[in-house]
Amino acid sequence: MASALINVPSRAKRGDVIEIKALISHPMETGYRRTQLGARIPRDIIRVFVCTYNGTEVFRAELHPAIAANPFIVFSTVATESGTLALTWTGDNGFSVTESATITVGDPDMAPHTPQRSEPSRETRDGPR
Repeated sequence: MASALINVPSRAKRGDVIEIKALISHPMETGYRRTQLGARIPRDIIRVFVCTYNGTEVFRAELHPAIAANPFIVFSTVATESGTLALTWTGDNGFSVTESATITVGDPDMAPHTPQRSEPSRETRDGPR
C-alpha cells in the first residue's frame, strides 16, 4: 500500500512564493526486470502527478519508468488566496492517491508561515494486481 506525505506552509503572505514538497512510497517497477525464473515483472509506475490550488492546476509532472522508487517532488507556486492544494498521483493498474492541505493567505504584515505536514494517505487501486 502506498502512502504519501506532503509539506505545505499553513500560512503565507499574499504574493509569497511557497515551496511544496511531496513524497510517495511506490516501487516504480519499470516492467523491464525479470524474476529469478525469467518471468517479466509487470510495469507498475506512477504516470502523472498533478497539484491544483483551489481547483486550478499549478503543477504537473509526467513520470516515466526511469524515475526512482518513492518519488520526491519539490516545486513552488505563488500564494494568491486562502484555500486548498490537492496533490494527486495517478499510475498503472488503477493506482490513484490524493492528498490535500489548506493554506491561509493574508496581508503582507501577517506572521511567518509554518509548514503543514500530512498524515500517511490511503491508496485506491481498482485494477488487477
